[in-house]
Amino acid sequence: MAEGQEAAARDRRRYRIAADIGGTFTDIAFLSEEGVLATRKLPSTPDDYARAVVTGILDLLAELRTSPAEVSAVLHGCTVATNAILEGKGAPTALITTQGFRDVLELRRIRVPRLYDPLWVKPEPLVPRERRFELAERIAADGSVVRPVEAAEVDAVVERVGRAGVEAVAVCFLHSYANPAHERLVGERLRRALPGVFVSLSTDILPEFREYERTSTTVINAYVGPPVTAYVGSLVEAMSAAGIGGRLLVMQSSGGMLDSATVMERPAYIVECGPAAGVMGAAYLGRLIGCANLITLDMGGTTAKASIIEDHQLLKTDEYEVGGGISLSSRLVKGAGYALKTPVIDISEVGAGGGSIVWLDKSGQIKVGPRSAGAVPGPVCYGLGGSEPTVTDANVVLGYLNPGALAGGTVAIDAEKARRTIAERVAAPLGQTLFEAAYGVHVIANANMMRAVKAVSTYRGRDPAEFVLLAFGGNGGVHGVELARALRMQRVIVPIGAGVFSAIGLLVAEVRFDQSRAFLRHLSALSPAEIEAAFAPLEEQVLAKLARPRAEVSFERAMDLRYAGQAFELTVAVPEGLIARDGTAGLAELFEREHERTYGHRFPDAKAIETVAVRVAGIARGAGGGERPAALRYGATAGAARPASRSVYFGPELGHLETPIVSRGALAGGRHEGPLVIEEYEGTVLVPPGARVSLDGFGNAVIDLGTSG
Repeated sequence: MAEGQEAAARDRRRYRIAADIGGTFTDIAFLSEEGVLATRKLPSTPDDYARAVVTGILDLLAELRTSPAEVSAVLHGCTVATNAILEGKGAPTALITTQGFRDVLELRRIRVPRLYDPLWVKPEPLVPRERRFELAERIAADGSVVRPVEAAEVDAVVERVGRAGVEAVAVCFLHSYANPAHERLVGERLRRALPGVFVSLSTDILPEFREYERTSTTVINAYVGPPVTAYVGSLVEAMSAAGIGGRLLVMQSSGGMLDSATVMERPAYIVECGPAAGVMGAAYLGRLIGCANLITLDMGGTTAKASIIEDHQLLKTDEYEVGGGISLSSRLVKGAGYALKTPVIDISEVGAGGGSIVWLDKSGQIKVGPRSAGAVPGPVCYGLGGSEPTVTDANVVLGYLNPGALAGGTVAIDAEKARRTIAERVAAPLGQTLFEAAYGVHVIANANMMRAVKAVSTYRGRDPAEFVLLAFGGNGGVHGVELARALRMQRVIVPIGAGVFSAIGLLVAEVRFDQSRAFLRHLSALSPAEIEAAFAPLEEQVLAKLARPRAEVSFERAMDLRYAGQAFELTVAVPEGLIARDGTAGLAELFEREHERTYGHRFPDAKAIETVAVRVAGIARGAGGGERPAALRYGATAGAARPASRSVYFGPELGHLETPIVSRGALAGGRHEGPLVIEEYEGTVLVPPGARVSLDGFGNAVIDLGTSG
């Protein structure tokens, strides 16, 4: 007994460490039980992302004088699935579907993202038409078999799929959410005949109605399956070879951690895992500092991401589009990307990061992104072979970034190369001065990011001015204040460890699994017992995936509801005990309240309400994630020596101003007027004239804008 208690105590002392891969940098973070933060930031290694992860972990462990064997869990966020879609580098994929539904991926939905752009062209399907195969089977909406699947026809289609040389197959039959038998049969035949091929069944990935969304999601899962499986597998092997103990947990788009084996089965669940980690960190920090309403801005090297936290609650959805220039969930802006109907935190993403390439269109207008210089070759000022100007180069020219080095001196900066590329590639063609051109790039990048912020606020009936902007990521502190001014927001918070904040979010996230199924009924015809019976099997499935006893899992329930006749529904959280206490009337009130908040009106007692789907999320306690300290503070982090001041350009009205360069610690004990530049290991914070900055009790930089702008 004493030995068991001693072993448990040793396990509690073991370390949890987070690694978040971005397009330019890989961030490593360790958070002690006392809330002491230690970080590492190093360039990503696109040829083998696992290399930077393992190198960064070992470097940080060496600084902490800790053995790799003492690591109990590595918590991970990556961009592998996202990049496979955005860059068109997923696996060659086939689709097997019901006869007559071969072109669902082409037909999509009627909505288009740009109403007044007659030349807009929808993206090419992830599966070309020649790799889409039909079977003459049919299941009715009630689950009855209209036409059975013929074994000989299945064998013939499987043989054709094998000859197509694909690495992945998606199977999506009409109404399989009501009866999965046909999909199961075809899946078994595929796995027997093509053992090396990744097989994705819609009944496993999305057992809900709407054939386009279900087909698209299943195809995405298949398309990213091989690259995600290869990457996660290689990372597990690299960790083992380096002696790093513990299991690998990966962030999901929903904001929960999941074991690596399940991630390799459902890779579509991690398409937006990196941005989700930052929002989870923001929710944790908001509760810590007592700030209930936040808009998050996560600006990294490749993209900028925005999300909203209202009354300490994350906004979640299962309507998402990835690709198409802006990845977002919006009922108003649809059609630009690929539909991904999995649980996700409501995040919008645009191609505007520090490494975003600056170019001029045919009319001579400055454009920023969506192409990025990435980690290799990176911005021109990194001196690693980059030749195209980027946002980072413009920020170096303006004096916003250190002209000598970033990340505590670990990333050398060649300011002269930055000046030369902006002068030759942007300023000269436009007939502008060097600083006018560089400032124009900065302003355009902010305008691009405003699209992301509005997608999660204005487009959902929320006024950004009523929220605080939490700016993080390697470049969030540089752009956050001016973006907030443009949106008439009054306060910006730049948290400690802002440049690695998504990695911190991994450390405070919980182990979670979501499950859903179609449930098409009239609400008034349901009894409380029938609703409970709909949730029960989902809870059992969640428990099986989490492999935890019920006593160690807490459940969150939700239902998708709509007025009869509506084409779209709203997801409404179902509080514990509501059904037993208030029955269907309580559900109806929750739905109508959310409908009014989202659309501005409701129809009390005037229109029938329908249920569309039931959802269950299970959160495992003490399963490697979610140990949340009651504070955050820096450990010892070395930094490069800073000059007392430098000349910084703040636009044509203010011009160049000699601006103090300070550390975060120098702000303690009062409010400081801008202009200021705060330099630290993880990133830079720009405090322009007219703004005031101070530190709160947790070391976060709080920037007040007053009524200016």
